[in-house]
Amino acid sequence: MQRSTYISTAAAVVLMVGGPVAAAAAATSGAAGTPSAATAAARADVDATGAAEAAVKHYPGTVVSLDKDGAVWHVDVIGKNGKHAELTVDTRSGKVFTEHADSDDDDNAQEKKQLLAAKVNAQKAVKAALAARPGQVRSVDWDDGDNGGARYWDVEIQPKGGGATRHVHVDATTGKATVSSSDSDSDDDNDNDS
Repeated sequence: MQRSTYISTAAAVVLMVGGPVAAAAAATSGAAGTPSAATAAARADVDATGAAEAAVKHYPGTVVSLDKDGAVWHVDVIGKNGKHAELTVDTRSGKVFTEHADSDDDDNAQEKKQLLAAKVNAQKAVKAALAARPGQVRSVDWDDGDNGGARYWDVEIQPKGGGATRHVHVDATTGKATVSSSDSDSDDDNDNDS
């Protein structure tokens, strides 16, 4: 009788400990032990929009430019305090590191004023550019319309199947996206690092 009590107690302990572990294992695995959508999403690389959002969460302000370089995004932000920051966002973890922050006295005050007044920010420009030209964003740069031209975002996109990158210009006021008429074969910015 005492032996069956020990066996019952041991079985209860195994079920109590094993039950939550089994439930946790089931939550992180799909059918036949494949990773669940949540696990797969956690492994997905941070895209341009995600990098911009992570950067302004870390350093509140307005994104000036984004540039993918291997496993990181380089993001320039003008902070709400008026200071300029150069940030790095890891594409795997989404962690943000401040590389440099300064008062930005050297920058063109007029250009900064135009950027901060733009109705279309970098994140909206990325969405508009991808709607016009699907692919993977490689870089996003503010262009203040030198020589009296219109202000726009220059979004460089590489097609999903590979090939030459294309530039999409997104109007900073209307959000209208226009695909550049020429390929950027001569662009050395294309690292081909997906």
